[in-house]
Amino acid sequence: MRGTLTDRTPAAGRRRVQRTALSAASAALLLPLLGAAPSDSAEQSSVTRLQRAFASAAAEYDVPQSVLLGVSYLQSRWDAHGGAPSVSGGYGPMHLTDARTALAEAAHHSEGTEDARGDGSRAAAPREAGLPEGSALPARLRTLTRAAELTGLPAEKLRTDAAANVAGGAALLAAAQRDLGQPASDDPADWYAAVARFSGADDNATAAAYANDVFEVIRGGEQRTTDAGQRMTLAAEPGVSPGTGQLQQAGLRTVSAADTECPQTVGCEWIPAPYEEFGDGDYGNHDLADRPASQSIKYIVIHDTEATWDTTLKLVQDPTYVSWHYSLRSTDGHIAQHVKTKDVAWHAGNWYINAGSIGLEHEGFLASPDAWYTEAMYRTSARLATYLAEKYRIPLDRRHILGHDTVPGPTSGTIPGMHTDPGPYWDWQHYFTLLGRPFKPTADAKSGVVTIAPDFAKNRPAFTGCVTKGEPCAVHGSSAVRLHTQPAESSPLVQDIGLRPDGSASTIDVNDIGSRVSTGQQYAVAGREGDWTAIWYLGQKAWFRNPKAQPTAVSASGTVVTPRKGLTEIPVYGRAYPEAGAYPEGVPVQSVSPLPYKLLQSQRYVAGDRGPGEYFYSPTFDTAPHRVVVGKDQYVEIQFGHRVAYVRAADVLVLPAGA
Repeated sequence: MRGTLTDRTPAAGRRRVQRTALSAASAALLLPLLGAAPSDSAEQSSVTRLQRAFASAAAEYDVPQSVLLGVSYLQSRWDAHGGAPSVSGGYGPMHLTDARTALAEAAHHSEGTEDARGDGSRAAAPREAGLPEGSALPARLRTLTRAAELTGLPAEKLRTDAAANVAGGAALLAAAQRDLGQPASDDPADWYAAVARFSGADDNATAAAYANDVFEVIRGGEQRTTDAGQRMTLAAEPGVSPGTGQLQQAGLRTVSAADTECPQTVGCEWIPAPYEEFGDGDYGNHDLADRPASQSIKYIVIHDTEATWDTTLKLVQDPTYVSWHYSLRSTDGHIAQHVKTKDVAWHAGNWYINAGSIGLEHEGFLASPDAWYTEAMYRTSARLATYLAEKYRIPLDRRHILGHDTVPGPTSGTIPGMHTDPGPYWDWQHYFTLLGRPFKPTADAKSGVVTIAPDFAKNRPAFTGCVTKGEPCAVHGSSAVRLHTQPAESSPLVQDIGLRPDGSASTIDVNDIGSRVSTGQQYAVAGREGDWTAIWYLGQKAWFRNPKAQPTAVSASGTVVTPRKGLTEIPVYGRAYPEAGAYPEGVPVQSVSPLPYKLLQSQRYVAGDRGPGEYFYSPTFDTAPHRVVVGKDQYVEIQFGHRVAYVRAADVLVLPAGA
């Protein structure tokens, strides 16, 4: 921690050049106010170091501490991530962006080769991603450079030193306040427009949504332990009520929310994906439909873009490309809607899922060296998902809020190429907490079902392949839990015969989902031994470490399926298509092809929705021949492996979890 900024901070970068950082004695006096008691122990000193850095930076730059703490919470929840960048190139507790440096180190490659449309009735839709070439980065992606100018600190120090990073954030806030012609007030309410400017948003609605979130945090207070083990506290200031009219001074563009389907509490604009005909009878990049009148919307699929924001917008506006319903920006949570929710976007690689889902793409790279997502994006995504779930009556659980990595391959041949985003570094527990559905025990310890629920920060499995194939990834918090063939770390990982038909072993590659489960997923218990729990997974018994002192799963209620009496095994499907007799004349019959897995006698899998097979026939630009075919055969969705799957209801018994 630095002792003073006076000798390296340009006069323009601070209001009072004579002010220095807090002395240890002054910091000790402030600690009770900040919610941390002073202590002589090394452990307590470590716990309060970051808190003192906020106090020091707030005093140095005349920024109210609550404003600085509130902004940082919305950026990173006060985590430093060991100096590694976020998915949009942001560093440290203040998420100071240096995208050119961060993205140059990231692994920019697609994690699968799937056909995003996932329907054999027409040609495959390509999908590639990458960085914008030859374009200047917007200001929101290079705030660290500006912070270096204001503080006189080296860019590397701002990237890697948490205290310096906090000082850089304070300098940016103070500069925003000056640019707005406002004094360095001690009243947090006077900083609304500066906070909005700090977001990097270029439109009023998104900047206001960001500032509103910051002041909600300030009013309610927050307390948590960071990823570096430091206890942080922001004392509640319920009386803070900023004047939102301040934002008129910020000079931001006004974006109309007309034509969008978004909650009013987010910044949202309409950037349409084209529905155009091209080539020889080909068209793109989505299908017109009439949902939910034509068929229900059952799923919300969470993706990451594998591209920067600007590239993402270019791709979704390409008629020869693929599509999704919404894009969410990492730096500030801004939302762009591209496809009406009544229409079917091409995003999930499985036509059955596409026809019944809404796709949300989050700016980011699954295999960045240390992928993490901003609190601003988590919050706006959760608001959007909640809004859509209420509108279409979609249950808020992991069988309906899918990751792209849990969408099944529609046929055996497609399994190896299916995408694996948003990956093991998406914090599902935090996301569902924001949705109002945190994963907690719902049954006693003897229940036959568990919900995977590790502590994200403490759960740190090793992965490889983030930058170079086979090379270790940075180790940090994860939603993923690894599965073994026996209750021992030294035992082999379970195998996925669909992902590897040749029978080769599973790996710890960041894109290899063959031997892992994820937070919020539910499985039937197959056994317990000491600190280990076994579940049924892809037709086999799979073990994961689940110690009482730091559990990775909690007991749950629910229903399970098992083969009907007399059946030794039953087929498993990647799509729930109707039987042949259900198709009208003019609509080709789609094969009901089983996957290479088997659900064996005495095995159990957690059951989801039951319903008839459906197929949306739409191979032409002209919508006249389009049909929704509904069969009589009933299917039950199950959590079969890392991905969901389907079984025919006629093949299974549906039982209470403990039966």
